[in-house]
Amino acid sequence: MIRRISALAVVLPLAAACGETPTMSAGTPELVAGSTAQVENAADQAWSAPPVDATFDYQIGGDYELPEGVSVVSRDWFAGDAPAGAYGICYVNAFQTQSDDGGLDRPDAQSNWPAHLVLNELGDDPNWGGEYLVDISTESNRADAVEHLRPMIETCADKGFEAVEYDNLDSWIRFDGTPLEGQVPFGEEEAVEFATLITEVAHSEGMASAQKNTVELEAEVSLEVIGFDFAIAENCGEWTECQGYRDVFGDRVIAIEYERENFDWTCDQVGDSISVVLRDVPVSRPGSSTYQYDAC
Repeated sequence: MIRRISALAVVLPLAAACGETPTMSAGTPELVAGSTAQVENAADQAWSAPPVDATFDYQIGGDYELPEGVSVVSRDWFAGDAPAGAYGICYVNAFQTQSDDGGLDRPDAQSNWPAHLVLNELGDDPNWGGEYLVDISTESNRADAVEHLRPMIETCADKGFEAVEYDNLDSWIRFDGTPLEGQVPFGEEEAVEFATLITEVAHSEGMASAQKNTVELEAEVSLEVIGFDFAIAENCGEWTECQGYRDVFGDRVIAIEYERENFDWTCDQVGDSISVVLRDVPVSRPGSSTYQYDAC
């Protein structure tokens, strides 16, 4: 989902040069610029982060043949397949439901989530109709939500994906700036606890875990508490946040822009160091009137 700016967001200037590469704690990867980090967890499961500065495509709206040169791609866990000959990232909408619209009986659709885990009373996402927040306000709810997501994450692994992208990590700010501001029954603390649990599931299945947006997380939280391996950042050029992600993950950042001007500027600033891609908001397939794609 496209990044919505938060009042909590830390706005940092872009810079072409990367800062010191962070070293992670035991059980999480040590990031080494220009290589693929590979580690083993306590269960001897190994996982690898995507290669740095690889050509990326964002195909969560439907699979299609990889554009020339693409070696990393993100696809939907339910409708998508792991790519042959490329690094595959599996998209899972973990913190919100998917819409019931679309004619597919998806396990992650609103009506297929356990009713006590869907915050129907808030209404759907004010910027992304049909999606409802998952209630992760209590330890019990978080445990139940993990068990609902577990088969989806296992499907990612069974299909051959190498990483998971958990969307809507920042759902606690979803209603900021609306009449419902302050009504979400959880905050950053609960989101971090839930992210930690589902990252553990990804790692147990031999897959890396991506931090999706949410630049305001402290480095220690992202790397050592949750255990994220890399970042996928929407509109980090538009919001001058790309360096904030690089301060945490080094060059293990994938930047997605949705406007040509922002894409060009981001490429000029950091395109020599991280993956930067231009996509259309519906993330449509070639042949659609809305389709756009470019990479640097």
